[in-house]
Amino acid sequence: MRKLILSVLLFGTYFTYAQETTISDALRYGVENLNGSARFRAMGGAFGAVGGDLSSLNVNPAGSSIFNSNQAAVSVTSFNIYNNAKYFGSSASTNDNTLDINQLGAVFVFKDQSGKSGWNKFTLGLNYEKTNHLDNSIVSQGTNPFNSMGAYFLNKAQGIDVSYLQTLPGESISDLYAYLGENYNFDSQQAMLGYQGYMFDEDTSTSATTDYWTNIPTGGNYFHRNTITSRGYNGKFTANVSGSYMDKLYLGMNLNFMFTDYTRTSSLYESNTNLPYSTGTTVEAAQFDNKLYTYGSGFSMNFGAIYKLKNNSRIGFSYETPTWYRLNDELTQRLQTATTDGTVNYTDDINPGVTNIYPVYKIQTPSKITGSFAYIFGKNALLSVDYIYKDYAKTKFKPTNDGLYSYLNNVMNNVLQDNYELRIGGEYKIKKWSVRGGYRFEQSPYKKDFAMGDLTAYSGGLGYNFGGSRLDISYTNEHRNYNQYLLTSGLNDTARIRNYNNNVTVTYAINF
Repeated sequence: MRKLILSVLLFGTYFTYAQETTISDALRYGVENLNGSARFRAMGGAFGAVGGDLSSLNVNPAGSSIFNSNQAAVSVTSFNIYNNAKYFGSSASTNDNTLDINQLGAVFVFKDQSGKSGWNKFTLGLNYEKTNHLDNSIVSQGTNPFNSMGAYFLNKAQGIDVSYLQTLPGESISDLYAYLGENYNFDSQQAMLGYQGYMFDEDTSTSATTDYWTNIPTGGNYFHRNTITSRGYNGKFTANVSGSYMDKLYLGMNLNFMFTDYTRTSSLYESNTNLPYSTGTTVEAAQFDNKLYTYGSGFSMNFGAIYKLKNNSRIGFSYETPTWYRLNDELTQRLQTATTDGTVNYTDDINPGVTNIYPVYKIQTPSKITGSFAYIFGKNALLSVDYIYKDYAKTKFKPTNDGLYSYLNNVMNNVLQDNYELRIGGEYKIKKWSVRGGYRFEQSPYKKDFAMGDLTAYSGGLGYNFGGSRLDISYTNEHRNYNQYLLTSGLNDTARIRNYNNNVTVTYAINF
C-alpha cells in the first residue's frame, strides 16, 4: 500500500496548491469595506481632514490629535447582505443578517500647559475594527445549454496515468487522496475524485493510459444549482500616536495588526435529462462540495498630517504602506454522483475525509494615498471630501519566484488597475442633535469591470450629545455588481451577482 504521510503538504512539495488560487483570493484582502463608528459611516468615511473620531484614525492617523479629551467608543452593526444572482435567464435571491461588534477603542489625550514648546498636545489611541465583514450567502441556479461540470474533472485528468487514479488492494479512497496530495498535486486529487465518482472513464480505444472520455451525455441542458456560504471577517487592531503643533499642524502614525478568519463552503449540484449512453456508465446527477478555511495575520503602517488653514478649512494627507499577509489554507472535498448502466441505478459518495493543509503563503496588498479637505462652518456644520488612490496592479502573491504565483502576479498586473475612491460627508448640528449624510464611490479594481463593478454607497445618520457622552446611529446602503464562476476551470460560465449591503450602526462614545 502506498505510504500515507498524513495529509500535510510539506514545503518540499510546494507545487501543490489549494483549490486553485485566483485573483479574487487576493482582492478579498485588498478591497476593504467601509466599517467603523456610526458617525464615520454616516459621513461616508470622509474623515481624512476632520479627525476627532476613533474610526478616522484608519484614514489619517493625525486625526487623534483633534480630540480634546480622553474618549472610548464601542459600535454595534446590523449587517444585511442581499444578493440576486442571474444564471442563464434564471434568478435566485438570498438574504444574510448578522449582528456584531464592529468597532471598539479608546484615545488618551496628554496636554502640555507649560507653553515651553509648540507641541501642546500628544495622543495615544488603540482601536479595533472589522475591515471586511465576510458573512455572505449566494445561490445561483439555472439550465446551462452548453457546459457540464464534468469538464472540470476531465480537464484535470489529462496527462495523468489511470493507475494513479485507482486504489491498490487494501488502499482506501482516503489513503489515495492523501497520497496524491502528498506526492503529486491538487489536479491529481481532482482527477481521482472524478474517476472514482464515474464522472469519466479511461478511453480503452487507444493504447494510452492517459486518455479519458466523459460519462456525462452531451447535448447541453445541464441544470446547475450553486450554493456558496461564507463566514468570517478581516480585522484590524491599530496602535496610534499623534501630536499637535500650535493647534495648527497635526502629525500621526499607526501600527496596524491585521488578522483574518474565513470559511467558504460551496456546493455545486448538476443534473441532466439527456439520452443516456447505450453502453457503459451514464451520470445523471452529481454534487461537488468544497470547504476552504483561511486564517492568518498581516501588518501595515500609516503616516498622516492635517494642517489648519486660515479660513476655517483643513487639508489632510496620509499614506498607508502595503499590507503584508501570511495566510494558511485548509481544504476538504466531497463528490457524490448518481449513475446508471441502463438497467440499474447507482449512487456513489466519494468522501476522502481528509483535510489538505497547505504551506504558508503571502499576499501583499497595494499601498494607499489619501488627500483630504474639510471646511468648518463655525460650530454648527462641516463639509469634508476625501480622495483615495490605490494601484491594484501591484497586488502580489509571494513567493514571487513560484510558478503559479508568478503567473497570477503577471495576470493581475495586466487586468487590475490603479483606482480611485471618492468620499463626501457633511454634518449639521442643531443644539444637542447632529444630522449627517455621506456619499461614496469606489472604482472597480479591474480595467474591465466584468469581474467586479464599481461601488456606490449612500449614508445618513443622527447623533445626540449628552454632554459627557454621545449616542450615534447611521444607515448605509452599498451596491456593487460582479460575476461569480461556478468552478475555476472547465465550467467557465458565470452568474451575474447584484449585491446590496444595508447596514445599521449604533455607537456609544464617552469622554473621561
